[in-house]
Amino acid sequence: MPDVQELDNLSIDLVDDIRSIPASDWDACLLDTPGGADNPFLRHAFLAAMESSGSVGSDTGWDPRHVAVRDGTGRLLGVTPLYVKYHSYGEYVFDHGWANALDQAGGNYYPKLQSAVPFTPVTGPRLLVRADAPPGVHGAIIVTLSGLARRNDLSGTHVTFPNEADHDRFVGAGWLSRIGTQYHWDNRGYRSFDDFLGAFSSRKRKMVRKERQTVADSGLRVFTLTGSDVRDEHWDAFDRLYRSTSDRKWGSPYLTREFFFQLGQDMADRVVLVMARDGTRWVGGALNMLGETTLYGRNWGGSEAYPFLHFEACYYRAIDFAIERGLTRVEAGAQGEHKIQRGYLPVKTFSAHYIAHRGLRFAVTDFLLKERAAMEEHMAELMQESPYRQA
Repeated sequence: MPDVQELDNLSIDLVDDIRSIPASDWDACLLDTPGGADNPFLRHAFLAAMESSGSVGSDTGWDPRHVAVRDGTGRLLGVTPLYVKYHSYGEYVFDHGWANALDQAGGNYYPKLQSAVPFTPVTGPRLLVRADAPPGVHGAIIVTLSGLARRNDLSGTHVTFPNEADHDRFVGAGWLSRIGTQYHWDNRGYRSFDDFLGAFSSRKRKMVRKERQTVADSGLRVFTLTGSDVRDEHWDAFDRLYRSTSDRKWGSPYLTREFFFQLGQDMADRVVLVMARDGTRWVGGALNMLGETTLYGRNWGGSEAYPFLHFEACYYRAIDFAIERGLTRVEAGAQGEHKIQRGYLPVKTFSAHYIAHRGLRFAVTDFLLKERAAMEEHMAELMQESPYRQA
């Protein structure tokens, strides 16, 4: 795969180690991008922790090839996180069917290119561009992403969980559009958790109160920790719980203990860790990341022996924290229709796909048209399950 190309007086490099880009330069591109300041997962420190901890790399099937655009003086104008993928795990936008179709037709689906935050189904910008960059930088990155697939005989390039503005840029360049759904909680100016529950129907309100009371009566102590309050003992316990839960449910954990350690070292002010203790034993934990206006629920680990602890740690404590801090949203991540009954409603997510193989592109185009109609119908049905009282 070529390392450098010239396009309209812009130097476009592929970077296989994000630490070769100064953090201040990368983050300047992020913070200049609308919505970038609210997304901690796109910060240099987060992506660097992924790479240096071994959570991401060629051994894990996420081989970094970040796009870096510079002007004639070498000044960084824009970046895009990019990986060569050798499988389809850790993406949360499922394309295994596409891979099987191409394999059966005698083609090779892998490797492919993926612009995403690994293991992180969080919507955010993917084209991180300085505010004073020339107008062509967004287009230059898009051309680069599709050109890399063609020139290197790859099946395609996939941009998962872009914000709507970037999604529309890719679709405007001829990429295929895909929609999905997640579950988010919106703060409607609530003064307290009880105030929030006041917006529920009576039956749903009683259900939530019963779940929270069950945890309170269990004797567990639940702590919401952030900043310097998160210590090594908490990371050690959370890593153990996360690893145990991953082994039970998915077979192999993505994130290493070193990743959590680095997160605590470099982004402590962005970490919100909810930990539950039974006597002297830590028995549950939920890792959240804090943006400017949004709290992002990420990882859970714990014993299944404690009724409703998962709901308390992952959903209710997150709402408590958001109300206390005046945040506007909690994003509870992908999957899990049970979140609706806890106040997290379905919202649309996006992905954009450049399929280099002509036959596969035709088949995927037809598939996406049918899927979109089914997805929009499904989301309308999900909204009927809303626990909120009708206005």
